[in-house]
Amino acid sequence: MSFDIQLYRTETKQRQKASGNDQFFDNEENLVPFTDEQFQSLKERLLEYDYVLESDKPGEVQLSHDEYNIKALLTRRGLYFTAGWDQGSMFEAGMTASELTDSGEFEKYDPQNGGWEEIEG
Repeated sequence: MSFDIQLYRTETKQRQKASGNDQFFDNEENLVPFTDEQFQSLKERLLEYDYVLESDKPGEVQLSHDEYNIKALLTRRGLYFTAGWDQGSMFEAGMTASELTDSGEFEKYDPQNGGWEEIEG
């Protein structure tokens, strides 16, 4: 088992909420692609957070975090974190995804905790 967190463009969240479709994420076409700049920015930020590049193909980057049991897969349509069930890994994956939403361009989706992260303000 693993703990999974996803990051999508804000427009994907808007589409999903408007769709009312339980299988929304099953259709890749529903996911708004990252711009080239967003894709590159996410990759660079993960590297700044001590993620290590494992594979770098056009449109798909695989990274891992050596200190924590976390894998990250960055595609053109989403950033997918998979962490072990230990508290440190789950916290770190969730916190990293939350921090990446700071620009307002991205939204964190946590299927284990009810879906989209809603910041109370």
